[in-house]
Amino acid sequence: MFANTPYISPSAFKRPHNLKKMSRLARCCRWAVHFQKLHHSHVQTPSFLSSFSTSASASTPTLHSPPPVRVELTEYAGRGVFASRRIGAGELIHTAKPIVSHPSLFSIHGICYLCLRKLPNRDSSSGASQTVSFCSKQCEEQSKKFYDVEKKADWSRLNEYCRLQGLKYPLLVKRLACQVISRFVPSDVLDILQPEIPTSDRINQMKKEVALLRSTIEDSDIEKERMAFLTEEWYTGVLSRIRINAFRIELTVGSYEDLLSSAAASVIAEAAVGNAVYVLPSLYNHYCDPNVNIWWTESVDAKIKALRDIEEGEELRICYIDASMEYEARQKILYEGFGFRCNCLRCVSKD
Repeated sequence: MFANTPYISPSAFKRPHNLKKMSRLARCCRWAVHFQKLHHSHVQTPSFLSSFSTSASASTPTLHSPPPVRVELTEYAGRGVFASRRIGAGELIHTAKPIVSHPSLFSIHGICYLCLRKLPNRDSSSGASQTVSFCSKQCEEQSKKFYDVEKKADWSRLNEYCRLQGLKYPLLVKRLACQVISRFVPSDVLDILQPEIPTSDRINQMKKEVALLRSTIEDSDIEKERMAFLTEEWYTGVLSRIRINAFRIELTVGSYEDLLSSAAASVIAEAAVGNAVYVLPSLYNHYCDPNVNIWWTESVDAKIKALRDIEEGEELRICYIDASMEYEARQKILYEGFGFRCNCLRCVSKD
């Protein structure tokens, strides 16, 4: 197993009704082994697999220092993340790099096209610049392979469609498709994640979206054999996973100008600088009174921190929504957005 991946309990493979899900988990581990071999052969390892670091209170992180968590099956919600040792309040448990990320259309010209870091002296709301940029040579190099595919296409129709429909996740699928075409990631890289069950109306909408995506890429003269994966089935499966596993990225406000820009974005209902999908953070289950929190400071790299002391063997859970909302609002958003009704102690008491 890749040295920086969390421990996965053998018990997670024992229940027959979870064998399909666990086979996906096993595939992820096999990819990790494969890329570990590439790493030792001095070939660049894709960033989504080098995504975890050890606790901030431990010694300097290395590839041989996994985070203090393990993935196991729960009794109520499939897989979950558990503490493999005692974790102290305020401890940085691990960080995570995304499998795929994309800036929001509102922010796209004011932040790094890869890591979503704010670019100096760039106002995303002014519309003055119509080009995307990177914050560093490192980000430019890391994105070069898939961006060389992206910049061949004219994405104006897809961007306009997303603006008119108020959509953001097709942009993540677009980015992922370009990563697959460039062989940056395998086409089944998101199969480990749980999908939603889409309605017939949503499936019909997805058919329109994949046709638009495919025609846009075809117009860029990409070889057809490199697009063979881009079917309705692939698009539906990927978008169904992105919809319930993507994180909305809202970076810390660092200046008065950032505050004004953030306020302007809120007026047009686009306060996030972008969206991203991760591996390990997507395995955390929900709780309305969480014991860990996920946050972002300067870039899309996520940080998971303990909100209180956590004992060895205790499940680590985050809040998928704004925990300050009242009971009825939480239930509505969780059911409509994630497909479940929360039965945590706080919800049982209707707090």
